[in-house]
Amino acid sequence: MKNIGRYFKNKCFKSAITAFLGLAVALPSMAQETPNLDKINERGTLRVGMSTFVPWAMRNTQGELIGFEIDVAKRLAADSGWKVEFVPTAWDGIIPALLAQKFDVIIGGMSVTPERSKSVLFSTPYSHSGVQVAANKELAAGFSEFSDFDSRRVKIAARRGAFTVQVARETFPKAKILQFDDDAQAFQEVLNGNAHAVIASSPKPEHEAVKNADKLFIPFSERLSKGNEAFAVRLGEDDKKAFFNKWIQARTDDGWLEERYEYWFSTLDWQNQVATGQ
Repeated sequence: MKNIGRYFKNKCFKSAITAFLGLAVALPSMAQETPNLDKINERGTLRVGMSTFVPWAMRNTQGELIGFEIDVAKRLAADSGWKVEFVPTAWDGIIPALLAQKFDVIIGGMSVTPERSKSVLFSTPYSHSGVQVAANKELAAGFSEFSDFDSRRVKIAARRGAFTVQVARETFPKAKILQFDDDAQAFQEVLNGNAHAVIASSPKPEHEAVKNADKLFIPFSERLSKGNEAFAVRLGEDDKKAFFNKWIQARTDDGWLEERYEYWFSTLDWQNQVATGQ
């Protein structure tokens, strides 16, 4: 009986120790559940790293930052009860600056890539830029399907060495791809009536179609390829990622992100606000 009593006593003692240790492990993890968000809340300001690039972020005639990313960051901060501080940063140094804690998050049209994911933690995508086609209204009259452009009779202009050349060849394997040193030359070829269409990264096709509405049109409602732009935070900052993901989902569901994207990327209604030289 003594052995039995000792057995139960030891077992209960071990169970109590196990429970205590489990609680000791759980408490710190609970306390650390949102340490990175707590820092932003204590400061009351979200510091955003970004680079100027039309129409993502640019200066207006008063020298103030405007653009799609600026709208996104301001709305995120307002919804979260924070102020926002923009930290303009050269693109080639923006990830190192994030890792050096110069700011809390990159909101700068950064595409998700496997290589970047080794250094930063990405949120779910909040925008999807990509590649689009602008076509000559006369030469491509009535063209509205990919198959319409996939013909040996069709000429498609693109910038030499760009990703768009690969997209053009994969999407329109039968078409003749004309390559030029820059986008301006490629678009001019279509405006001059020497090519049926030009393929380029958005929002260039959309904007040129607005500027040259008498000669160009966008034949497809969907882009040929879609990018995945996301917020970037430091590795291990899962609480910030989860918080941003919820915000992105809410603004996606109510259509706000799409509305802002279309305003900046599919129209030029904002052009008179922009300082010259951008």
